Amino acid sequence: MDNNEMLEVYLFEANSLLEELDEILINCEKQDCFDTDSINTIFRIMHTIKGSSAMMEFNSIATVSHKIEDLFAFVRDHGIHAAHNSELFELMFQSEDFLKAEISCVEANTPLTDNIGNFADEIIHFLKKISGNGEKEENDGEKQSPAGDDSADSAFTHIAKIYFDEDAQMENLRAFMLLNAMADLNCDYRYVPENLDSGNAAEEISQNGFTMYFKNDEDLEKCMKSIEQFSFVKKFDLVHGDAERQNAANEEKQKQSGGKPETASGQNNQHSTTSLINVNLLKLDKLMDLMGEIVITESMVVSIPTEQGVDMDSFSKASRQLQKLIDELQEDIMSIRMVPVNSVFQKMRRIVRDISKKLEKDVDLVLEGEDTEVDKTIVDGIADPLMHLVRNAMDHGIESPAERLACGKPAKGKITLSAQNTGGEILVSICDDGRGYDQQAILKKAKDRGLLRKPEAEYTAKETYAFLMMPGFSTRDQVTEFSGRGVGMDVVKKNIEKSGGEVILDCVPGQGASVYIKIPLTLAIVNGMKVSVGDSIFTIPINNIKQSMKVDHTNIIEDNEKNEGILIRDVCYPIIRLHRLYGIDTPVQEIKEGIILLVESSESSYCIFADALLGEQQVVIKPLPSYLNQYNVKEKGISGCAILGDGSISLILDILNLVKNG
Repeated sequence: MDNNEMLEVYLFEANSLLEELDEILINCEKQDCFDTDSINTIFRIMHTIKGSSAMMEFNSIATVSHKIEDLFAFVRDHGIHAAHNSELFELMFQSEDFLKAEISCVEANTPLTDNIGNFADEIIHFLKKISGNGEKEENDGEKQSPAGDDSADSAFTHIAKIYFDEDAQMENLRAFMLLNAMADLNCDYRYVPENLDSGNAAEEISQNGFTMYFKNDEDLEKCMKSIEQFSFVKKFDLVHGDAERQNAANEEKQKQSGGKPETASGQNNQHSTTSLINVNLLKLDKLMDLMGEIVITESMVVSIPTEQGVDMDSFSKASRQLQKLIDELQEDIMSIRMVPVNSVFQKMRRIVRDISKKLEKDVDLVLEGEDTEVDKTIVDGIADPLMHLVRNAMDHGIESPAERLACGKPAKGKITLSAQNTGGEILVSICDDGRGYDQQAILKKAKDRGLLRKPEAEYTAKETYAFLMMPGFSTRDQVTEFSGRGVGMDVVKKNIEKSGGEVILDCVPGQGASVYIKIPLTLAIVNGMKVSVGDSIFTIPINNIKQSMKVDHTNIIEDNEKNEGILIRDVCYPIIRLHRLYGIDTPVQEIKEGIILLVESSESSYCIFADALLGEQQVVIKPLPSYLNQYNVKEKGISGCAILGDGSISLILDILNLVKNG
């Protein structure tokens, strides 16, 4: 792999491990203790990050993770008194934040921290504190033998002396990598040199080899496969081991390498229990584009008109089979991009934890439906909105313990974050049991800013809550660390709409507020209804259509400004004529000659007038050409386009933006 590929793998692994660490720390803090499994997992995480960071020469990350590894090596072997738990949790969260910040610097290609002395000293001081005697029991993450001693204590009688290829270089990092390969084997071993970070470790290993000590045949046998398959190992010598096996393995390595260092092979690096792979998102995007072209081709095949001499029965049978196979292929391909929302939901635990401490509020975060799967692009797009919504619920919604007790509520607040698949879309909800939205305060702030367009009494709750999502709008008079700038809900609305979704606010004053987010399962392929307007064809997403109907002029209502509306089940809906909105010539001018479609967005419902329905079809969403951005096409209610079976173009309507400009 070249440097860029190695960096991508490193960042993916490091971020995944830190997410795992965050979840472990949150769960352990709730229990106010570190269980054995958590201690072992934290040790493994730090050991892996240390090794890979040292290999990439990210010294600040390698050093801090090494210090934490030392700390948990002591905790693993000696335990920790309950009185120190709180301090250890704070230290670990600070360490995690430091590592995340450094990795962000790597991602942004900015310099890492040069001086980490104070932070490293804080970890060392805590280790001395819990050890009782101020002496560091262990100098590295694994159980080790005394420095400079070429033999372990009497219990470690099985020895493997490992020699790396002369051209491998960085022998200490190769030793790190070998130990990482053994991290999950649960073996008891020590090694020399004991401090692989020291300046002379590489030279010592080059001259004397890397020596590992084991207690018994079982532990040695577990690690032998990793030693044999490690690509940079030239040979190894065993004491109290299987000498015949060792000799055969060394001879085989010499034959395969021809005296030269081996290169890593897919077989040697494959973990025997791994059944999951990481796929570059660009490859999936390319595969999805190919799938889109197949869908278009399929529509061309099934739309071929009957021709003389064509066996239509055979053609129809083949078409049905093609459609069946394409449906299966499409389902499989789309499933590759689907990931659980759990990765985003779990991050909210840390946010609730930190804000609870700063605001002195006791809040319980309940997660529901974390296993619900959605397109990876969508998951990435809702991360920031969820963060803003949870912060708002913590700051604006949940009252202080004293306030809650005074109004008959439990002192501990509750925020429920849930996700569920409702068919063609995902419904994510963030509900709290706080004070809810103050409609009068919202209207007062809107009036002060000159936003009201009618008397306050005429505003419905839904219309009032819509002010909260306007840019710069906040009911806070003072800016705090968490609110008052009026950017949170605005960001939520923009990001969710960018993902093709919508945001709905609701509340019961005094009992809590709820935010509902509707987002599509995927942005690549949608089910749409084709409608014609003159010579143009538009596609309306099926999820937005509530009803279609034929009406005559007697059903139409006009106001004093000649704006048209239609009464459906005692509700009057405005009518948008597509031919007028987009300036399209069409002979269909009379209401009775065309078709009316009742559509719905997050903010309103209205009717669209078109010439005729052309039928439902699954279409592939194609982005609009970039040169059209100067005309603000998206703000005019057009979200993209689709290629139909006959090669013509259909514009896809954005129901939310259409009503704003209709």
